Amino acid sequence: MIQVITFDLDDTLWDVRPALMKAERAQNTWLQAHYPQAMSALDTHALNQRKKALIQQQPELIHHISRFRQVFLEHLLLDSGVAPAEAKEAALQAFAEFIARRNDVALFEHSLPVLRALQQHYVLAALTNGNADVTKTPLARFFSFALKAEDVGAAKPEPDLFWAAMTRAGVSAEQMIHVGDSHEHDIIGAQAAGLRSIWLSHDPQPSPVAIHTIQCLSELPGVINRLA
Repeated sequence: MIQVITFDLDDTLWDVRPALMKAERAQNTWLQAHYPQAMSALDTHALNQRKKALIQQQPELIHHISRFRQVFLEHLLLDSGVAPAEAKEAALQAFAEFIARRNDVALFEHSLPVLRALQQHYVLAALTNGNADVTKTPLARFFSFALKAEDVGAAKPEPDLFWAAMTRAGVSAEQMIHVGDSHEHDIIGAQAAGLRSIWLSHDPQPSPVAIHTIQCLSELPGVINRLA
């Protein structure tokens, strides 16, 4: 019997692009106002190269994206001549500008009614590789708990996040099912953890791994009912 349904967040329940654009813009506006020298010499390509270099130097940050962003901003400030203590504090303030808008999400049309319907019969939880906080979105009331990759130190498709959710909910793999848009992260990851999954995809080809493929969230309650 299905007792728990876990959901990916970005591009499953909302379009992540508008939120990321607003968040990046707010962060960069703050930096430009307070430390223009930190951004002026670097274009988008140069920034991306710097991010890759940081991951190579500190690979443990790959599963801690909030910490990664703060460290990256701190390095930019240090390289532009800002003193270490000031750079650390400024990076935290710039990140605060980013994260405040990261949760200003553009929900997909069917997210609210689908979650409202499913919540009546199942425990709902959120599992994300990102740093969105579902408790600060309009969907907060539907979720019993939410876990991020940075909470467990491993991102999907590693099974750790799914296992942590099973432990938190107190259920077995047979009692939980995962819904997500990324075949690599959500569907393959759920399989690695021993879970069934439902793939939200616009690809006409079905997944060889997911128990079912849907093209719209509105299909989900019917699929869950049939499986149950």
